[in-house]
Amino acid sequence: MTSEIVKRSYVVGQAEIPARPLDPALYLVATPIGNLGDITLRALETLAAADIVACEDTRVSRVLLDRYGIRRRTTAYHEHNAGEAGPKLIAALQAGQSVALISDAGTPLVSDPGYRLVGEALDSGIRVVPIPGPSAPLAALTASGLPSDAFMFAGFLPVKTGQRQTRLEALKAVPATLIFFESPRRLAETLVGMVEALGGDRKAAIGRELTKTFEEMRTGTLQTLADHYAAVDTPKGEIVICVAPAEARADQPADIDRLLLSLAAEMPASKAAAEAAKMTGGQKQALYRRLLELKDAEDGGDATSER
Repeated sequence: MTSEIVKRSYVVGQAEIPARPLDPALYLVATPIGNLGDITLRALETLAAADIVACEDTRVSRVLLDRYGIRRRTTAYHEHNAGEAGPKLIAALQAGQSVALISDAGTPLVSDPGYRLVGEALDSGIRVVPIPGPSAPLAALTASGLPSDAFMFAGFLPVKTGQRQTRLEALKAVPATLIFFESPRRLAETLVGMVEALGGDRKAAIGRELTKTFEEMRTGTLQTLADHYAAVDTPKGEIVICVAPAEARADQPADIDRLLLSLAAEMPASKAAAEAAKMTGGQKQALYRRLLELKDAEDGGDATSER
């Protein structure tokens, strides 16, 4: 028993710290996206105390665990074995064990199959506990200089050109900063597609190798970024693309109508008009009257003014 307690520990600097016992639950543990110093103390304690550590790639995760003296056995859980490994993890949880789920880097469930395991756990009445920490989309967003009051993580775009362009067209009018993951091999081609679908004058930022030795944030318009990456060698490392929301203009009434209706679906009409005024530079009262007209038309002429 004593040796088992000693093993459930982690090392920070020269100090070996015993990990407190965990309640049975599925713990979603965020891990560094590059710099191993970005791990949280709570994450270390959770990984050291868990009965099972489920990893996207056990070899990648072993580097992190060894760095902090965590001697827990690991098991693989990834896209290709989720159908087989998932039920085993659920069975362990139902038997009263604790499971820590980690990805190769960042927050689990962001562009990985962990959401299936979480869904199965919740359906089985198992507690799910998030252990927050590093996230590549948020790291890129905060360093991009683009609006952060509303943003949408869109993951990886389709590889095929036609499907990618269809997806970009669907995202074109979203009134929020768009965040994408992309392969360095496809970056130049994707930026060209973004120029075609979203417009070359949109502000954007490319985050590469965030938190690592050769970290880079490059900002500009989509056109200038597309020109740059078309002229240089294929970049290396992990890529995050942030694209500013479209700017609605007074000479685009159809776009403003869509914006008003989109905002009104989530908030009162007066607040929707105020938000639209901030985003378009238009006058709140005029936008409010236009929104009431649109809602009146939707309701067949029965809409009443909001008081």
